[in-house]
Amino acid sequence: MNHTTDRAMNATTDRHLLLSAGSLKNTKIVNLDGEGLGNLEELMLHADSGDIAYAVVSFGGFLGMGDKQFAVPWDALTVDTNEHRIVLDVDRERLENAPGFDKDAWPTTAETGWMTDLHRHYGFTYQPRDASRRESADSPFAPLRKE
Repeated sequence: MNHTTDRAMNATTDRHLLLSAGSLKNTKIVNLDGEGLGNLEELMLHADSGDIAYAVVSFGGFLGMGDKQFAVPWDALTVDTNEHRIVLDVDRERLENAPGFDKDAWPTTAETGWMTDLHRHYGFTYQPRDASRRESADSPFAPLRKE
C-alpha cells in the first residue's frame, strides 16, 4: 500500500460530521494514486427519501468546454476532509468508459434498472431506497404534521 492509499483510507469517517452539499461542489476528485479524475458538479437526491442517489462528476475538457458528465454512486466516493478532496477508487480508463451524459441532458430518473447498472459499473450493488421510512415518526425525513 502506498502513502497516497494510506491517506485516502484514513480519510475522515466520522458519521457525525456534516457538510453542506454546496461546500462539496467543484471539489477535486482523485483516484487512490492521487491522479485527478474530475470535479464534483452536483449531488442528486431521491425526492422521496432525501438520500443521495448519485454524484455528478465532470471529467475532461478544458475550462469547462468539452467536459463529459458522469453519474457516480455516492457509495463509491470517500470525502477526504484532511486533503479537501473526494476519492474515487477507479482508474482513469474505467471512468472514461463509464456511461456518461451531456451537461445539457442529465438523467431525470433514478429508475431501478438504471441505478443497478450504474452501481454495477463501479463495483457496487444497488440497494433501492425505502421511501416508506419517511413516514415513520422517528425518521429524520418524516413530513411535518399539523396537530
